[in-house]
Amino acid sequence: EHILKTIILGQMLSLFICGTAVTSQYLAEQYQVNTPMFQSFINYSLLLLVYTTMLAFRTGSDSLWQILKQRWWKYLFLGLADVEANYMIVKAYQYTTLTSVQLLDCFGIPVLMALSWFILRARYRLIHFLAVAVCLLGVGTMVGADILAGRQESEGSDVVIGDVLVLLGASLYAISNVSEEYIVKNLSRVEFLGMVGLFGTIISGLQLAIVEHRELMRIQWNWKIALLFAVFALCMFGLYSFMPVVIKVTSATSVNLGILTADLYSLFFGLFLFFYKFSGLYILSFVIIMVGFILYCSTPTRTAEPTALPQPGSTGLDNAALKLEENDSICHAALVLMHWIDF
Repeated sequence: EHILKTIILGQMLSLFICGTAVTSQYLAEQYQVNTPMFQSFINYSLLLLVYTTMLAFRTGSDSLWQILKQRWWKYLFLGLADVEANYMIVKAYQYTTLTSVQLLDCFGIPVLMALSWFILRARYRLIHFLAVAVCLLGVGTMVGADILAGRQESEGSDVVIGDVLVLLGASLYAISNVSEEYIVKNLSRVEFLGMVGLFGTIISGLQLAIVEHRELMRIQWNWKIALLFAVFALCMFGLYSFMPVVIKVTSATSVNLGILTADLYSLFFGLFLFFYKFSGLYILSFVIIMVGFILYCSTPTRTAEPTALPQPGSTGLDNAALKLEENDSICHAALVLMHWIDF
């Protein structure tokens, strides 16, 4: 019953990611609109309007002012990691092929597991490593199907730059996701979203003004383009709002395994919208990824108890955090944004 809940939550996240990917692709193909930074900016602004406002009305030690006073620099770094992770993945599509992006994207999962090991003190069993291997095999099957279906026609202009961007982006996502898991389990979901909203809006706004102002001026606005932007923003906002909920009941790693299916949902939409060729291998890859995901979720990870003596200055937060880490059920959402223009 718990595993079923985990699967459903993970697939809801996948559908949100699919929504962002399909709308982005439709904007790019039908209307020649390529504005990843602007699209991010709308999302961060929505987070700012909703969650930073909620923080602003809080009083006491977890008020907006206190949070900023104590740890503004940490959230600045987190906002930067989040914004640039999105931007690098999207940028990579200009240089390298879809296959490379989808395969190298998965690099985030081992990085995430390593960070969880050191920072969150998660301890894995053999079954967890096997499960991740099965999921990655599923991704390999999907990419193989893409190549056979001829979806790889666009050759990259500079494959090495593109590949490096994907690896950097994937690693930044992993950092963002581990931070998210820590904050959501020890502080609060509203604090995470409010701070990412605040710093994300500032950083993406500045970057937008620098790198994308010309692109924005060129958009020939009409209601269809506006609607696509709105759907994108709502999917992205839904993803961000809902991800911490899922991470809290599971873990960053499980969420990231669960959302590997997002590409497949995007592909099924692509059959109708972009007239892709279908291959039975897509169904197979979906099944393989789900099997790996269920395997991963079937056994909870352990949390190592800290060996060091508690420091007099530190509150009991760290220890509480570790106890909470026990129930690692949904497989963690680090690649969340990662798949956002996923073809």
